Amino acid sequence: MFENAKADIKRFTDATGIPWWRYILTVQGAWAILEYRYSHWVRHHCKYRMIRYVLKVFGWFWHKSIQMCTGINIDSDAEIGKGLLISHFGCIFIAGQVKMGERCNIHQEVTLGWSGRGENKGCPTLGDRVYIGAGAKVLGKITIGSDVAIGANAVVTKSAPDNAVLGGIPARIINYNGSHDFIEWKD
Repeated sequence: MFENAKADIKRFTDATGIPWWRYILTVQGAWAILEYRYSHWVRHHCKYRMIRYVLKVFGWFWHKSIQMCTGINIDSDAEIGKGLLISHFGCIFIAGQVKMGERCNIHQEVTLGWSGRGENKGCPTLGDRVYIGAGAKVLGKITIGSDVAIGANAVVTKSAPDNAVLGGIPARIINYNGSHDFIEWKD
């Protein structure tokens, strides 16, 4: 939990130059990410039943307050790699079975959620360094490769290979320039 949270904070501070303490106190995306890291750890790694129960109750209240204050809902069952960057807050939904790799960017009004029928019903799996533009929707049991850029307001319902740039409704591959220009990360 702490390693992932530290990577999330470092990612933002490296990209913006804002000190870590100011990021934690003033950036709504940070609040949501830290709440998710806490709730995910409690749900999946806390081994003591009574302690887990008390921590879950606290986490539930924290989660609801984050939802109301920021409009961000990240389910604690989602699997999100380290270095997540939420650039702007508001109307972000990440469903419980979403799997997301490391160093991804998410902008406002993004949905990563359920869709499909029968065997195709489910949530998306995203690779590393995926950039998701404002208003984009990534829906269903699909796989998005690493280094993919999803344009603003795109509706993605089909899988995409590594380095693809997606745009439109429904989203199509525009080119294979990838997300390299959008993702910042200093080791």
